[in-house]
Amino acid sequence: MDAFAYIIDIFLHLDRHLAEIIRDYDGWTYLILFLIVFAETGLVVTPFLPGDSLLFTAGVFAGLGDLNLAAAGLTLSAAAVLGDTVNYGVGKYLGNWLLNRPGTPWIKRKHIDRTHSFFERYGGKTIVLARFVPIVRTFAPFVAGIGAMTYVRFLAYNVVGGVLWVAVCVGGGYAFGGLPIVKNNFSLVVLGIVVVSIMPAVVEYVRHRRAGGAAPDLSRQP
Repeated sequence: MDAFAYIIDIFLHLDRHLAEIIRDYDGWTYLILFLIVFAETGLVVTPFLPGDSLLFTAGVFAGLGDLNLAAAGLTLSAAAVLGDTVNYGVGKYLGNWLLNRPGTPWIKRKHIDRTHSFFERYGGKTIVLARFVPIVRTFAPFVAGIGAMTYVRFLAYNVVGGVLWVAVCVGGGYAFGGLPIVKNNFSLVVLGIVVVSIMPAVVEYVRHRRAGGAAPDLSRQP
């Protein structure tokens, strides 16, 4: 199985993969979940990692009693907040250098531009709203750092957004994961979560293209 097919398999069969992790690693599962969410939110090179769907799946297993709901919620919230904090720091101190440095194809300008368009529309609330939008979620704190948003202001949005994101997604899995329609169609449910979560980014991209597609000025205060 090649890398792309493996990533697709992880997204569509998170229930199976997480069940295997819980079985094989027991208490270390919380650390693994922490590292995945931290990387997905904190490293601009890993926006492809599962986010919303992973949190939902963790909630499902908490509902089954395989994970502790409070421990999972605290672990994932800490990962989300710390990940965005690291990402903000990278953007603040290295962002412009990375964007202007040749040979960094893993930071795509189109992702940066799309994220900045969210700042143009929603201001600082983007940090909260972006939590529910894959790709944008990874680049929002990076762009906030480049745009010189003060850390105190960023931190407030970061904590609110991180806790809200985890509460909604994990809580949704915990509340609805036991329903027969969800258990019997889990892959379709996960796929639906992914599709719904990327729709705001698609809409924003279409709006940006219709507006002329000019690259935004990242030096402006978000």
